[in-house]
Amino acid sequence: MSREVRVAVFRPDDERLDEAVELLDSLGATPVPDPMLAIEPTGAAPRIDADYAVLTSKTGVELAARAGWKPADLTICAIGERTARALREAGYEVDLLPEEFSSSGLVDALQGRVDGTRIEVARSDHGSRVLTDGLNDAGAYVHETVLYELIRPPGSGGSVERAAAGELEGALFTSSLTVEHFLDAAAERGLREEAIAGLDDAVVGAIGDPTRRTAESHDIMVDLVPETASFEELACEVVEAAAPSYRD
Repeated sequence: MSREVRVAVFRPDDERLDEAVELLDSLGATPVPDPMLAIEPTGAAPRIDADYAVLTSKTGVELAARAGWKPADLTICAIGERTARALREAGYEVDLLPEEFSSSGLVDALQGRVDGTRIEVARSDHGSRVLTDGLNDAGAYVHETVLYELIRPPGSGGSVERAAAGELEGALFTSSLTVEHFLDAAAERGLREEAIAGLDDAVVGAIGDPTRRTAESHDIMVDLVPETASFEELACEVVEAAAPSYRD
């Protein structure tokens, strides 16, 4: 690599952050881990008096299993492959996996088959309304159970200072909430404008269009959105854009 590529990553401080750091290391970049999300379980379990159950994350599946969720005749839907894998590992069947791993992709997959049915959506307190509104528009009766809340961990925000000092070549935003929490941490430090200016000089990647729109609504210029909403593609594209010689 022709220069050091320091890349901020904001995933929760669990195996997802470990995997992200390992991936960036393998790409020859210097990871700047700064978890912007922490999970606080609510203790709730998904309802079983529905026709469909929608799980949207690995965390949600693990919490549902821990709460003793025992679906009987529900059609179980996973929003993506990671969630589907977690469901199978927890002993649940996966009846539907959309071609496009997104809220809109799942709505499209269920369109025309859920009119008049009851759908249980079990997820975090920051789930996209695209999913619930889309299922309502398709004629379903939608109930949402909040399995966990997403908060900003105490002490987060080291990447803000690196951005403000011009010490980041890349940043990987994986949800709208990571953008908002980054900016909250910047505001706490009195560095909001400086951090945004620092990101302008870096390669900023957003995992999907909703995350891109959130960033751009706060004056953060997004340089790329991968065609597939996967962290691996996001990281690879940002590192490649920041230092095209990294594969050499």
